[in-house]
Amino acid sequence: MSDPYDNTPERTFAALPPAHGRGFALTWWGQAWLKALEDAALDTQQVKTGRRLARAGAVGAVSVRPGRITAVVQDSDRTSHRADVLLQELSEEQWDRFLDMAVERAGHIAALLDREMPTHLVEDAEAAGVELLPGLGDLEAQCDCGAWDHCGHTAALCYQVARLLDQDPFVLLLLRGRGERELLDELQVRSVPRTATEAPGQEQAYEGVDAAEAYADGEILPPLPDAPPLPAEPGLPPSLDTETDPASGVDPVALEFLATQAAREAHRLLTEALRAGHEQRSIAAELTLAQDAVRLAAGPPDTSVAGRLAEGSGRDREGLALAVRAWEHGGTAALDVLEADRPAHAETLARARAALESAWEEDQRPALRASRNRWTVADGRTQLRLGTDGRWWPYRKERGRWAPAGPASQDPATALALAEGQE
Repeated sequence: MSDPYDNTPERTFAALPPAHGRGFALTWWGQAWLKALEDAALDTQQVKTGRRLARAGAVGAVSVRPGRITAVVQDSDRTSHRADVLLQELSEEQWDRFLDMAVERAGHIAALLDREMPTHLVEDAEAAGVELLPGLGDLEAQCDCGAWDHCGHTAALCYQVARLLDQDPFVLLLLRGRGERELLDELQVRSVPRTATEAPGQEQAYEGVDAAEAYADGEILPPLPDAPPLPAEPGLPPSLDTETDPASGVDPVALEFLATQAAREAHRLLTEALRAGHEQRSIAAELTLAQDAVRLAAGPPDTSVAGRLAEGSGRDREGLALAVRAWEHGGTAALDVLEADRPAHAETLARARAALESAWEEDQRPALRASRNRWTVADGRTQLRLGTDGRWWPYRKERGRWAPAGPASQDPATALALAEGQE
């Protein structure tokens, strides 16, 4: 692996060993990278071929530079092909917005230096109009085998890059146009405090317009001010800790908890509303009372409030804790998989069996017992559950109950690796 602090705009990673018995992309951002590939590929068989090639160690050294990743991939017959995958670089304006956002939140830089990419970093970047992770159709394939869409060679390269992203999210930022050293240098420059003459508040205040004059002649009205910036964090509600006794039936602890959660939810909704393309997204279905109780329990609440939420969701305390884990991994879809024990349709079963067949090599495939929409490993400690959208959810047995073990994946091998806790 090349030196990450080299000033050259390219890094080369040595070929990784075969991935027998483990899944790809154990981090959420690595899984988002693979989702962009799997959702956009027109030929799912080519994606499966690529996964098998990457698992067998057929991908050579990977070169990463702004806008492009490259590697030589060998077919099963030892024929070599150069595969390239392109991702659009961020513009100078987008990098300015990203860097300004990162300077305001020191925790973002600390997380990246720890080789982590927390969800709030990506969400804050999106709020600033910067898409870090690729979306549907963003990964453009080029291969000398002549395929015009993703072939097994470019898919294998994407799976290998997912493993690199697990180790170092700076790989994604280099693809978007900035190397690690360059980014850190620019952040250091922007972090220098402003001089007193440049400090905010020194600007000349706008004195406004007399209300009677404005009413008399609307043409002199000043332009509307810019919308205030999105707060970095949700606000705190006023404390209810007063010397006055609460009215009958009012629980101050529960009321403060609900007010805090309302502020957090309002901040989340505003963040989403300000993202580019928000108006084109479908409106999420309204939560049921039981689902909303789980959402609130992810707070986490005070012990007394947690008991009321468990009762409101129709669960005991342990059941609510499991539901909260599911919610944090995937919202309502994960809750549905936690609670549903439904028979799978014949067509769904056929697709599931095909996916399980292609996920492992013959001698690596685990023994699975199928029951409705669940596949349990023979030792009875881990399980795969199939969601209605075709994604696989990892589960493991904890204290006699099946517990969610991670987010969903299109690849059953990746989901099972999460359930088994493999690194």
